[in-house]
Formats: sequence, structure tokens, C-alpha cells
Amino acid sequence: MRFRAKIVDLACLNHFSRIINTIAKLAKTCILRLTVCKLYFILSDKVANGGASMWCELSQGNFFDEFQMEGVAAEHNEIYLELMPENLSRALKTSQSAKAVKIKLTNKHCPCLRVAVELPSLSSSSRIVTHDIPVGVIPRRMWNDFREPSVPDFDVSIYLPVLKTMKSVVERMKNLSNFIVIEANLNGEMNLKIETDLVSVTTHFKDLGNPPWASEDGCQSSAQGRDLESMAEACIDIKKLQQLLAGQQVNPTKALCNIVRKRIVHFILLQEEVSLQYFIPAIA
Repeated sequence: MRFRAKIVDLACLNHFSRIINTIAKLAKTCILRLTVCKLYFILSDKVANGGASMWCELSQGNFFDEFQMEGVAAEHNEIYLELMPENLSRALKTSQSAKAVKIKLTNKHCPCLRVAVELPSLSSSSRIVTHDIPVGVIPRRMWNDFREPSVPDFDVSIYLPVLKTMKSVVERMKNLSNFIVIEANLNGEMNLKIETDLVSVTTHFKDLGNPPWASEDGCQSSAQGRDLESMAEACIDIKKLQQLLAGQQVNPTKALCNIVRKRIVHFILLQEEVSLQYFIPAIA
């Protein structure tokens, strides 16, 4: 089992670093799945236990100048590692002016991802700062626990408002309640609501637009006969939503959410080379 990679392009390096920062805000520990073409960061708190789950996918070719890996076996050419993304984020913080960053899987005293940051120096030799990040190697028999979550049959799919705006609304609401109701319809309207014994606050967004699959997809054909105005809602933990919005450094070109009435809210943030899915279960 071997893995080594190198990033030389500074823009790619900074972009990669921002993605890791975002993931570190969403997950204390996560699984890094390495394949020949892609990297995946996976958080699979069991949704049944009220935990959120995350699936972030990047194409390695858009970030790495060199990328070599040999998986567990020829027919299972993948590696699954458990790590704390905060450690990786910290290691990459020193890389903002780096000439190159090398990442390598090592196993001296325990398995580690070694991040070697080559910094420019005034002399002819460059300085190299090395971080060893402990990782756990996930055995083959447990890989099935980290498959891509299936997208549930949603009642409504809608584009999100500007994330910065949404973030400031949610931050103000967070001081009033631990829970927030997200509701949306097939007419491009979405409301964020808080209701407590003392206060009831609603923020309305309209003309957001609904993704094309909301009506075209075969499994969504039931939407055809449905009232476009009728709202689907789910009540979720406001802290989990705030974490997602506060950690956003990916600046997605598209951001949308699917609501399964009273069951789950599924967020999808897309940029050309990155997709991040985040699932927050509803609170009964």
C-alpha cells in the first residue's frame, strides 16, 4: 500500500487548503478515500442517531502535479484512511507561499501522512517543514460502511440563496433557538423559520429557481401533479446548518438543497472540480 503526491501550482495549493479548511469545520474526524482518479472525504455519522453526514469528492488531476498510489490489492486499488482534517488543515496553513507540498503515506512508528512543505528561502537551499499526521488504516472489510450516501426521494429541490446572506440570517437566528425549519416549494420560494414560545421569526426568499431534475426525473414524476406552491419542510439542528455555512470556503458555482419532508435536508455545493454533499437529518 503506497501513496505519494505533490502540488507545485500555488493556486491549486491554496484551493486545496481552503477545501480542507471547510471539511475541518464540518468533521472532527473523517475518512480519506484515495483512488487513482479521485480523493473523497467522508463523514458518515449514522443519520439514524441524529448525526450529519458528508461526502466531498475532488478530482486529483485538478490539484496535484504528481499523484501515485497502490491500493490494498490489485482488484481493490483504493486506500481508506481515518484522520483529523484539522491536523491536515494546520499542516497546509504553512504552505501559503510554498514552492511545493509533498504528501506521502509513511509507517515509521505508526501510519502517518507526511506533509512536507518546501518554503522559499534567501539562500540557495530551500527550507522544508514536515508535519506527520497520524492516520488509521481502515481494513477492507469495513469499506462498505463508507459508500456514497444514496440521495433520498426528495419532495422539493431548490437553489439556495447567496450563502453569505443565508449565513448571516442563520447566525442571528441561532441566538433565539437550537432548531430551524427550512421549507421550500417548486415555485422557487424558500423560508427559514424559528418558532419558540416567545418568538416566531421567518425569513422569506423568492425567485431562487428549482433545478431541472425537480420535474424531469422519473422518480420525481409525482411532482407533475403537485401544487407548486405547497411547501415541504424539515426542522433541523441550527448548529449543523451554521457549521456548513460558516465553514464555506469553497465558493460554489451552484448550491442547492433537497428536502425530504420531515426526514432530511440534503445540501449540494458544486464547483467545477469539487462537489460537497451534506446531509442533516430532521428532528422529529
